[in-house]
Amino acid sequence: MFRFLLCSFSFILLYPTAIDLYLVGLPQIAADLQVDEASLHMAFSAYLAGMASTMLFAGRFADSIGRKPVAIFGAVVFIFASYLGGEAQSLNVFVGARFLQGIGAGACYVTAFAIIRDVLDEQRRTKVLSMVNGVTCVVPVIAPVVGHLIMIHYPWTTLFTAMAGMGVAVALLAVLLLRETKPALQPTTEVTQEDSVSESFMQRHFLSYLVMTSMAVTVILTYVNVSPMLIMSQLGFERGGYSSVMAGTAIVSMVTSFSAPFLLNVFKPKTLLIAAKCLFVIAGVTLIASEWFAHNVNGYLFGFGLVCAAFSLGFGVAMSGALAPFAKRAGMASSILGVSQVCVSALYIWVMGMLGVSPMTMLVTILIVTSLVSLVLILCLPQANNSNDYEPITSET
Repeated sequence: MFRFLLCSFSFILLYPTAIDLYLVGLPQIAADLQVDEASLHMAFSAYLAGMASTMLFAGRFADSIGRKPVAIFGAVVFIFASYLGGEAQSLNVFVGARFLQGIGAGACYVTAFAIIRDVLDEQRRTKVLSMVNGVTCVVPVIAPVVGHLIMIHYPWTTLFTAMAGMGVAVALLAVLLLRETKPALQPTTEVTQEDSVSESFMQRHFLSYLVMTSMAVTVILTYVNVSPMLIMSQLGFERGGYSSVMAGTAIVSMVTSFSAPFLLNVFKPKTLLIAAKCLFVIAGVTLIASEWFAHNVNGYLFGFGLVCAAFSLGFGVAMSGALAPFAKRAGMASSILGVSQVCVSALYIWVMGMLGVSPMTMLVTILIVTSLVSLVLILCLPQANNSNDYEPITSET
């Protein structure tokens, strides 16, 4: 069991590492590529687009040829893309490298969730996914600090060398440690037809969790994307101060994520989801109040902490609930979830950027919309209690 969890955690960590490690180098990257920092938003969206473009195919291949080869492919692509990003001399090459990084990270991300679905029952999966989120939150703690230390002595290209090194480590784990977990296919046509109905992606249960997780990821990626502008430009923090703030909010995420398994022993998953969405509302109100009343720095920081706590409290629970109906199609289910999460995030950030919406308005808007929509879904849609309770929206016989 340990080998599967170690590999899954490592595969997932590629995704946030490629986001957080290079953020402290944005001013230098923009200067060297002779573009403004706003233009580098394209690179962020390209990374998410790369993840989205490969996730659906990665899930299909993971369900057909296995989890291991897809993970190895993703790691190799990530290594090459990281090297290319460090060597980029123009914005187009840099954006292309970020797109390829997204492809590699997306393949590993899908594989990780499929493996967790393969090897754990629902109760343990919910707790482990909360812990996975906590481990993932280590990256925002470490990455800005590591990036800051690297850039004290080395150019920004070294940040991408570090990413390539992590890709090498993940590739070695996939080759040497990971064992295949793909379930054996049932030989009879009757069982296959039954599975296609019982594991339909048109279940109300799955679709409600699909919306909730997609909007929650949009919240956290919006926060990560606008954080340099909010913390350094608007609040006046230096690069070292920015790293400290991001580390502090990531610690909040870690504490919340590692507390979630214990809270699940006391409260129902639905209760934790409702609490998480209420925290989103409180975070949005706090940030609005801080913006209106003398730009209170402590209010901003408290609001940022609430954003991270709310995401960490509910995401693992929601992902486990979304994957629960899928024993034989976990790869595709993980792909659909990942594609939706990345596409909704990228589209929201791109549209709001094109409209010229301020970073704070961008963040507060998605906080409020996400909390309201998610609370409606949680309270109004039927929730399944076991694997036999998941009904497709369309009644197929």
